[in-house]
Amino acid sequence: MAKRLKQRIHEGETIEVVGVATDIERGRLEEILAIREFDLIAIDSQHSAHNEERIVSFCELAREFEVPTRIRIKHTRHAYLVGTYLDLGPGGVMIPEVEEESTVDEALAAFYYPQQGRRSWGGLTRDGLDQSLDRLAYAEWWNNHGTLTLQIESVRAVLDARKLAKPGVDMLSFGANDLLFSIEASRGYPFKTVDECVKHVISEVSDLPVGVGVRAENGEERDQARELGATILIERIEC
Repeated sequence: MAKRLKQRIHEGETIEVVGVATDIERGRLEEILAIREFDLIAIDSQHSAHNEERIVSFCELAREFEVPTRIRIKHTRHAYLVGTYLDLGPGGVMIPEVEEESTVDEALAAFYYPQQGRRSWGGLTRDGLDQSLDRLAYAEWWNNHGTLTLQIESVRAVLDARKLAKPGVDMLSFGANDLLFSIEASRGYPFKTVDECVKHVISEVSDLPVGVGVRAENGEERDQARELGATILIERIEC
């Protein structure tokens, strides 16, 4: 049996992520997924227009290709809504602009079913329901398969990365542009580039079962990401 994505992330395998728009046509998505073996499809509600019906339709389409979907939620303060997003069909979520441990705690509680978390039961379009599992079996399946990502986008988050990478967090993903704003506004900050921040975070969480992700849009950037030690390679393809 093929190893599940969550396990592969925890074991430090390279994970390929591709970002697309939710209104992509089926044929175009098929073309993109033929480029290489992508492990995760990322969609965005933070900076892109979306509605719940479109999210449901997109996740159903992605499941035809047996690739899980991850959605970036609308705002950091919406961490309490993580379970609601997941009921629409994604196999994972990303929380943007995380800085507070309390945000992580809220996301973990909403992401995992009891007794690991407090996610509410319900939703007919959830990922994995096609396996005809009962309540307890599905809850266990989800807790072992769903992926939770935190986005690192400030100097504070970089310095506190180990505190944020709590048990149950699967990935830390860098938002380079917002991080640059934060670096530019911070006097006395020890790191001057995004790469230096990435190296620091990778060092801080090297003994934890957490993958670190960076954007890698071409061969050169992919090589550079690997040299830094990143295991999550993220590419955005315009539709």
